[in-house]
Amino acid sequence: MKYFTIITVFLVCFSCKEKQQQGDAVNTLPYFNSADFTPSWDKPEHKIPAFAFTNQNGETITNTTFANKIYITDFFFTSCPGICPKLTKSMEAIQETYKNDSDIMMLSHTVMPWRDSVPVLKDYAVKHNVNDAKWHLVTGNKKALYAIARNGYFADEDFVKTQDESNFIHTENFILVDKKGFIRGVYNGTLPIDVERLKRHINILKKEG
Repeated sequence: MKYFTIITVFLVCFSCKEKQQQGDAVNTLPYFNSADFTPSWDKPEHKIPAFAFTNQNGETITNTTFANKIYITDFFFTSCPGICPKLTKSMEAIQETYKNDSDIMMLSHTVMPWRDSVPVLKDYAVKHNVNDAKWHLVTGNKKALYAIARNGYFADEDFVKTQDESNFIHTENFILVDKKGFIRGVYNGTLPIDVERLKRHINILKKEG
């Protein structure tokens, strides 16, 4: 009987601790410092490196553009017949949700810069009701775009496995970046349920100040 009581107390304590940890996770987002996306609640180590690309209006977009902003980023190309339309639709929904919130911005990188010129991106932006002040579609040097995808946002899962720099980048990930340039979440941009999770996490980041 005594043995049974000890076991029962242990299980109750473990359950309470587990629920507390789950509660903390809901209210505090981890940091992601490596391509395996292992969450860390310790001091952040990985920050988005400096970048400079050209947006749909021919303007230079850099880290400074997103200083003190929470932003969502992804990778696409305008002629993509597969997942990209779904990603763009999800980004449109996010833009609509935060259309009056100046703290939230969006950044979409083309992975086919040899085709997605500034005029092509502009046509795409108009077609998808892009708010130029909030959502930047960028093109630029292929090497720089692929480097930021792989080494900055950890957005290319295949590269983690193959380390083949010639591979074409095609990812369904949305990456959430906080006001200090740290990665705080990764989501499947084609799934409405994950986009809703992203929105909840944005609200958590907003409370961080």
